[in-house]
Amino acid sequence: MRSASLFAILLQTVAVLSSPSGLDALSPRAAVDNIVYVTDTNKFCMIMPRDAHTNIGDSEHPGGMKTYCSPAGRYDSAQGQLPAAFWSNVAFKSGTGKNGGRYAQLTGCIQPALLSRLNPDDAGGQYDSSGGAGGLGNPQGSVCLGYNHYVELVEPAGPRACIKCCDDPADCPTNKDQAGCPAVVAGNYFNCG
Repeated sequence: MRSASLFAILLQTVAVLSSPSGLDALSPRAAVDNIVYVTDTNKFCMIMPRDAHTNIGDSEHPGGMKTYCSPAGRYDSAQGQLPAAFWSNVAFKSGTGKNGGRYAQLTGCIQPALLSRLNPDDAGGQYDSSGGAGGLGNPQGSVCLGYNHYVELVEPAGPRACIKCCDDPADCPTNKDQAGCPAVVAGNYFNCG
């Protein structure tokens, strides 16, 4: 009798672990320095180059990027901190996208000289959760808290940046990385420059 009940428990465990929700419970969580989020213009985290004075494109390799947060948004010492005046003009917007999925975004002008990670003359590049090699993100495994996808462009020479977290990948296109912020994340850019 005892071996029958152990066998039944084993079968239940296998059934739970083989279900999608059971596997999600065992999936590794994103590292705290590989997480972005957008709550408002004061509480957010973005991906930036890990090393000082690095072009965005040159940072796109394993270990070359990490999360940098606003002073009010930083919640772990493993995350970098953006200067309070990193955005010279910034707009927050949230709502529903093309197919009804939620999104939250920041768009606007940045002051790249205030963040030693950036080169002010860099044309910039894109970070995202669903692009990169094998669609695993750039940086790989990065996520936006509370959303399924994100796309972020940092364009120091612009000088502008944008980040959008989305439920629906159609609202966070990763195939326009050279088109610039306004083409990827429609929003207010305050005539940066």
